[in-house]
Amino acid sequence: MEKSPKALVLLSGGLDSILAAKLLTEQRIKVTGLIFKSCFFDERAGIAAAEQLGIPYRVIDFSKKHLALVKNPPRGYGKAANPCIDCHLMMLTTAREIMENEGPARPKPCAKEGYDFVATGEVLGERPFSQNKQALEIIARKSGLRDRLLRPLSAKLLSPTLPEETGLVDRGKLMDIQGRQRQPQIELAKKYKLSYPAPAGGCILCEREFGRRLFELFEKWPEGDADDIELLKLGRQFWHDRTKIVLGRNQEDNQRLKSLAKAGDILLKPAGFPGPTALIRGEKVDDRAIEKARSLILSYSKKLPPRLGTAESSVQIRPSRL
Repeated sequence: MEKSPKALVLLSGGLDSILAAKLLTEQRIKVTGLIFKSCFFDERAGIAAAEQLGIPYRVIDFSKKHLALVKNPPRGYGKAANPCIDCHLMMLTTAREIMENEGPARPKPCAKEGYDFVATGEVLGERPFSQNKQALEIIARKSGLRDRLLRPLSAKLLSPTLPEETGLVDRGKLMDIQGRQRQPQIELAKKYKLSYPAPAGGCILCEREFGRRLFELFEKWPEGDADDIELLKLGRQFWHDRTKIVLGRNQEDNQRLKSLAKAGDILLKPAGFPGPTALIRGEKVDDRAIEKARSLILSYSKKLPPRLGTAESSVQIRPSRL
């Protein structure tokens, strides 16, 4: 009996990657989802996608390596803090190592699986910076995959790959999608009765406001780590010199700030009136930083008791150092 082809598919959990995997499973190709986890995105959407598709998956946590890349990407950023070309290269290089059973990235359950090729959900022209034709060619070449890298959604617009030329994949059943319009993908999802996240979702590094926060963190705290980046995803952000002050926008933020607080941080919580919790973090938190945080809590508190007026000194705000 002829052996079924095997493919590793980068599976973020977004619509494009779900469809890329589905197009291959429809051709009776054995697909394994390769899901990456970092400081900027987690594995949950990828796992949900793999379970919906009924395929096995592997989760690769490359948080430290990826953070170092985001701080200093060889090929630069897109419109925000997104080093998409270098990020894809890192993922695909890892995929190649797994496929070839080499290097420290090899997951034990995948050893000797004999994957034939790697596929992604990339769409020609969907992202001007990282998915133009030149960028796609660079990624294929620099990752070492070359013609073993298949993009099922745009395959008919690109040069035939090895799995297509050798008959492992039927090129006629692949797609010719290009550009930023999502309608062809949405129609495919309807055809296969697939659920998917809202198209507006995606990597937080592509969001300009988060990018601004991240660049500011890198400037003030070059050694900023995963814990510091988690703070950037919450509430209102302020700096006092090189001390970070974060105010919760709602009860969920307030609880999250409490859970993220670590040794050396200071938490300020209103006493006797509703208002935001403030987390203060820095190498040396001085009294001026604490007073600034107090002032910010007052300015963002909508229901101060009348007896307190506007005098900051009369408002009780409990500081606690972790």
